[in-house]
Amino acid sequence: MNPYYVLGIIAIYFIILMVISHFTSKNGSDESYFTGDRQSPWFLVAFGMVGAGLSGVTFVSLPGMVGNNNFYFYQFILGNVVGYLFITFVLIPLYFKLKLVSIYGYLKERFGINSYKTGSIFFLISQSFGAALRLLLASKILQFALFDALNVPFFITVIIILLLVWLYTNKSGIKTIVWTDTLQTTFLILGAVISIYAITTSLDLNFTTAITAVADHSYFDIFNWDGASGNNFYKQFIAGILVAIAMIGLDQNMMQKTLTCKNQWDAQKNTLTYSLILAATQFLFLGLGVLLYIYAEKNGISMPVNDKGELIHTDTLFPNLALNHLGVFAAIFFLLGIIAASFSSVDSSLTALTTSFTYDFLDISEKSSAQRKSLKNKVLLGFSVIVFTIIMLFANSKGDVISLIFKVAGYTYGPLLGLFLLGMFTKVQLIDKWVPVVCLLAPFVTYALSEVLIAKFKFDFGFVNIAVNAGLTILGLLLLRKK
Repeated sequence: MNPYYVLGIIAIYFIILMVISHFTSKNGSDESYFTGDRQSPWFLVAFGMVGAGLSGVTFVSLPGMVGNNNFYFYQFILGNVVGYLFITFVLIPLYFKLKLVSIYGYLKERFGINSYKTGSIFFLISQSFGAALRLLLASKILQFALFDALNVPFFITVIIILLLVWLYTNKSGIKTIVWTDTLQTTFLILGAVISIYAITTSLDLNFTTAITAVADHSYFDIFNWDGASGNNFYKQFIAGILVAIAMIGLDQNMMQKTLTCKNQWDAQKNTLTYSLILAATQFLFLGLGVLLYIYAEKNGISMPVNDKGELIHTDTLFPNLALNHLGVFAAIFFLLGIIAASFSSVDSSLTALTTSFTYDFLDISEKSSAQRKSLKNKVLLGFSVIVFTIIMLFANSKGDVISLIFKVAGYTYGPLLGLFLLGMFTKVQLIDKWVPVVCLLAPFVTYALSEVLIAKFKFDFGFVNIAVNAGLTILGLLLLRKK
């Protein structure tokens, strides 16, 4: 596609975002950036959260990963649905009861200041890496589709995206994002639907025969019962429950949007609706992945493999077919989808990072209006620099990014999950000053244990490393019990 067409699409899309930002920032208060004035319609929040939950990783990486992992990821998604029930009926009532802005304030109430700061730090690390890796994938595609043709270096591409995000979110933050995420979710889903239409039309398939082609393909294998495999059903399902609780329920980014709802019941309706839409959409993207491989096979488009016979660069399959093989219409909607993914993957993350740091470490609620604005801007800039740095460090990474994200999440969210579970389900009191030590050691012990089991017994934790990490954290914390 002509790069100037791509540039025009980006410009039009960004203008729409700025118009939304203009209207949502009217009559805003000092709290608008952080809480959205707690006036967000729950159904709008639910639909918009799908875009943030999907991002460019699901849009591109999930269809590609089918080539090496079949439909096994759906075992993880089934676990997610159970995890959302826990979020809905346990965590949300707790957050509303305590009237939290930063959800890690719970740890201060339960254990003490050091536990509170520890939980917040682990979120900041987790979210920084997650946001950076999600934006990395989208940035690479925009680089391929546009900026390479204009001889713009990759690091400039990333800076441009971060700058654009700053322009439409800086004033009203989460109040704006609730609305822009709705637009971004729409384009993400449309991108998948149009691509499926283009593929089925090209292969002369109707709705029924397309479903049959997917269901009959060797990649349509949902359940894995091999106990040693990282894709084993029980590992994936349990990991899905715990990762949903950790990456949604204990994540300031996702919960900050939920807490902008008018009341607890609206927040719970939001979470339940979001979980069902997200599960259906992820199934759609897995099905798209099978169709992409069918199309590639029928048209003689080969994928490179490594010495183990595994496909590599699977994240390039969807962009390559959409931009070069499926026609202009599919290419336009693919670009709209990936542009939406670029913005949705980082805008709410930067807002959540800013909120968590300013409330948890700078006591921004005690500052004057001018001080609040100044601190918020400085912290937002700081986290933009951190995200940029992580992107550049992982710029040459290979394989599917979605697996990398969940692997990193298992190590960074594990201690956070352990802290919250111990706090909610026991009456144990801790020697608070030693909590950071235990939470820091648990991920390293988990990693060492994982490497030993793989080397000695070829046993892979897979995504369930978050359960091992959380369990080790809880065991370590129990050693800190006050008598």
